[in-house]
Amino acid sequence: MRRAADTRFLANEALSLLSRLQTVRSFMLSTPMVPAAAVSGAAQRAINEHLARVAFDLRDQLLGFVGWLKEPESQQHSAARTQARFVLLKMRFNNLLDQVDIFADVLSQRGEHGTGIWMAGLDVLAEDALCLPGRYYDPPPLICFLERGHGAAIRRARTRLPGGDQNPVGVIQIPRERMVGSGIASSLIHEVGHQGSELLELTTSIRAEIDKHLEGLEPAGQVVWKLYQRWLNEILSDCWAVAHLGIAATYGLMSVVSLPSYFVFRIGTDGPHPFPWIRVKISLMLGRQLFPHPQWDALDEQWEALYPPTELPADKQQLLGQLQAALPDFARLVLEHRPRALRGRRVREAFPVAERQPARLQSLFEQWQQQPAAREKSAPSLVFAVIGQAKADGRLTAEQEYELLTRLLTRWALNRARNHGAPPPPVAAPPLSSLLTDSGIHEPRTKH
Repeated sequence: MRRAADTRFLANEALSLLSRLQTVRSFMLSTPMVPAAAVSGAAQRAINEHLARVAFDLRDQLLGFVGWLKEPESQQHSAARTQARFVLLKMRFNNLLDQVDIFADVLSQRGEHGTGIWMAGLDVLAEDALCLPGRYYDPPPLICFLERGHGAAIRRARTRLPGGDQNPVGVIQIPRERMVGSGIASSLIHEVGHQGSELLELTTSIRAEIDKHLEGLEPAGQVVWKLYQRWLNEILSDCWAVAHLGIAATYGLMSVVSLPSYFVFRIGTDGPHPFPWIRVKISLMLGRQLFPHPQWDALDEQWEALYPPTELPADKQQLLGQLQAALPDFARLVLEHRPRALRGRRVREAFPVAERQPARLQSLFEQWQQQPAAREKSAPSLVFAVIGQAKADGRLTAEQEYELLTRLLTRWALNRARNHGAPPPPVAAPPLSSLLTDSGIHEPRTKH
């Protein structure tokens, strides 16, 4: 039997939680930003509807709990059991706050002068890189934000948020130190590749194909291919970047993994990431097979000049040699793979490879020098590929690249804001007074 004092305490705790729940408002009512810096309408709707759904569900559970406390049947439960039931609701509220903070980190940054608009431009780039020509899936909205640190990351759409709810949008974290240069596209589209590869289920299907390939190999060969299989998820994301950006993706990757030699050659065999030296080699091989051109061999020589493997211990040199020997066949297996999601097409055919060939990129750079308006009308990922190729060719300085990209990011953000108009109306929670009235329980009157 539960005491009346315990019931009053838990009822007031639940109502207090209900009061704090009303502070969870639509971001459209609380986050200042200029229209051009806003996330896409689809992303705004998805975030607002998701948070409203979680908040209304929690409100109903809290009201149900408060109503249950009044029922005679609830009096048969001990204070401990009733407290345990309330604590689950409190934990659910904290899960909701964690989710709010995830999106708040993104949206509050959109109020920064200049930065917010650039982020909106990167949203456009990310969504362009996710939308493959064949319409093989329904792409989720993507939103970007800057963070300190060296690497990028993604919280993929349709994965679990704190509390187990499904994430309505893909949230891509970009290193602030890479803004603004063509290398930012390499990091961004790598993270987009994580989302795209998952939507196509590429990791699962290619791992199964590697399993078949392993059956005909000697033990030494199996060791190498199992490493590639372990690293496959990250390799596919690098492939996504190379297929969209050409050599700009590999240059960007080299910038990210240019660390002291100890870390570049630190061979870990139990993690999802290839160690930096071989990761660049993988990117180079994917580039060779997608976009045949002498520039890949030149960049390969440069990478080995920066990080020569000749001074490594003999066992490490042997492993590097085995990995490189298997690399052409591995890259070919990935690019020639025909997953069910691509409806009979090979992986290489899913990407705009023909228009990203080096000669084509160089030709577009020449045309755009004469007709800049054509550049602004082109797909953002193509623009970054052209600019990255021009920079690799020595035809664009770092200063020119910065000026051009900041202007283009702003233009893409403005175009999206104009094309899609005003954001959708917010989903608002009911006022606190109505929730308290509906509950049927009020605070006890003070006795004098």
